[in-house]
Amino acid sequence: MRYFIHLAYKGTNYHGWQIQPNAISVQEKLNNALSTILREEINVVGAGRTDTGVHASSFFAHFDLENTIEDLQKLVFKLNTFLPYDIAVFNIYPVKPKAHARFDAVSRTYKYYVTLKKDPFMREFSYYLYKDVDITKMNKACSLLFNYKDFTSFSKTNTQTKTNLCDIYEAYWEKENPQKLVFTIKANRFLRNMVRAIVGTQIEVGQNKLSIEGFKNVIESNNRSEAGYSMPPNGLFLINIEYPEDIYTNP
Repeated sequence: MRYFIHLAYKGTNYHGWQIQPNAISVQEKLNNALSTILREEINVVGAGRTDTGVHASSFFAHFDLENTIEDLQKLVFKLNTFLPYDIAVFNIYPVKPKAHARFDAVSRTYKYYVTLKKDPFMREFSYYLYKDVDITKMNKACSLLFNYKDFTSFSKTNTQTKTNLCDIYEAYWEKENPQKLVFTIKANRFLRNMVRAIVGTQIEVGQNKLSIEGFKNVIESNNRSEAGYSMPPNGLFLINIEYPEDIYTNP
C-alpha cells in the first residue's frame, strides 16, 4: 500500500531534505520515525530536494507499506510525538500504487522573504536588506522569465539534472508591509539554487546595479557567473506542491 505524507519543516537545523553522509536531514528523521513506529524499514521518497537551511511549509513524500494503516490520524499523532519540534506532519493519505511524490507533482511554489528592517525575530526566516529596492523594476524583470525555458544561468553548476528547462507559471514581488518584501514563483520544476539566484539577480535590478536589458542578457547567456549572488537559504520557503486529484484513493 502506498501513502502520501504531508508535512512541514523548519530547515535551520538540517542539511536539506535528502539523506546524505555525515549530515542530519529531514528525510533521515522521517525515515527513523516511521520505521520505529511501524516496526519495519521505511524509506520515504520526497517531492524534491531542498537545500541546507531552506524551509518547507508544505512538503510531500510517499512511502510503501505491506499492510493497510487502520488509523491514519493515530499515526499522524504518534509521528508528531516522535519527531523533533521543527518537523510537523499534517496528514497521511492513501494513494494509487504508482503515485509518485516527485514525478506526479504538476507544480511547485516558493516564496522568498526580505525584510527592510533589522528584526531579531525574523532572522531565521528572511534576508535583511538594509537598502530599499524598486519593486516596479523587479516585477518588470519577473515578466521576462515567462519568455524563456532554459534557466541555466540561475542553476548551480555540475548538477546531475538531465535538463535545465523549466516552465514558470507565476513570478512576482509584493510588499506585505512597508518593511517586508515577498517574492513568489511557481513552476513545474526548479533547478538547484534557482530561486535564490533569481532573487539575488533581481535585487541587483531593484538597486539599479543591473538594467532590465541586463537581466535579459543574463538569462540568455546560460552562464551562472553572469547572474547575481545566490541569496542565503533562510528566507526561502517551499509553500505549495500541486498534484492531480486522480492519484488519491478513498481511505
